[in-house]
Amino acid sequence: QYPTLSRMARDYLAIQGSAVASERTFSSAGITGTDQRNRLLPETFEALQILKSGYKNGFISAETDTANSIKFWQAEEDLEPL
Repeated sequence: QYPTLSRMARDYLAIQGSAVASERTFSSAGITGTDQRNRLLPETFEALQILKSGYKNGFISAETDTANSIKFWQAEEDLEPL
């Protein structure tokens, strides 16, 4: 009867097929937000979660990033290679 409203409802009110992804996110946040880290600013906490996700999903590589950083700083400061 209301095709536009029906399409909008399907787009914006979609039910998630599984709660696994959200439970995994909360579990990861629980590991980051420990008693020792209770003074982290929300922005810092969010950045840590994004970095953890990037490393876990292979979007960020510590080895590649470290090598690129060393090359960058050597070029910037004309340092001798280590």
